[in-house]
Amino acid sequence: MSWLLERLQKYKDDRGMMANLRCVLVDNKKHRAWPTLNRLGVKIDDETLAYVAGLFATHPVESSGGNFGDTCKRIEKKRGDKRTDDNKLTPTERRFQHLLTAEKGSELYARILRMVLMAKSQGVPVNYSQLVTDLRFWSDRTKTQWATAFWAQGATPFSEEDL
Repeated sequence: MSWLLERLQKYKDDRGMMANLRCVLVDNKKHRAWPTLNRLGVKIDDETLAYVAGLFATHPVESSGGNFGDTCKRIEKKRGDKRTDDNKLTPTERRFQHLLTAEKGSELYARILRMVLMAKSQGVPVNYSQLVTDLRFWSDRTKTQWATAFWAQGATPFSEEDL
């Protein structure tokens, strides 16, 4: 995956290319992304790589550490979500919980896109390399790893330098 990220980083200021890559995120516009994916060396039938390339085009700020559970936790902290009652979930926790229950495919991708858009709005980077691996091998193990990162007891928060 690092080869793709290197290529995407090289073109992240090419507004036309990024706009074409974002089309992969919309079902009736995917065909617009195919020439760009081909130029990047991504097979157009590789749904996971194509989708992550579209996510990168949406929010090209990447991290080298952590998984998507860490990203969601950073989003929650940046949003300042606070529990008003110990029995109630914060809005970000609720979204994250729905993400973990999503079926692989369009439902999962839609929920990931929503969280990436939230990450963009909060200035939170995303580890796209790890995201590709996790989406390819979406299973209870991946869900548990994300949940562990999100709800880690006594975890030290990421400093701004780690981002």
